[in-house]
Amino acid sequence: MKTEDARSRVLEIITAIAPEAAPTRIKGTVPFREQFTFDSVDFLSFAIKLQESFGIKIPESDYPLLSTLDGCLEYIGKG
Repeated sequence: MKTEDARSRVLEIITAIAPEAAPTRIKGTVPFREQFTFDSVDFLSFAIKLQESFGIKIPESDYPLLSTLDGCLEYIGKG
């Protein structure tokens, strides 16, 4: 999958969970929680949606790697 397609899909998932998040304003290297309201329940929903959308298994120990947009894209790219 192309990086831009993956990025669009990740941003789509984020805005479904956190509608106040403006996709064009999300910075790649800044943790989501510093950019918009994204509590632990939201983050868990996000991880589950990533797994479903990309057909990958994400162990809980890897969740910290998903805290930024760039981190998500790198993780998905490896999967």
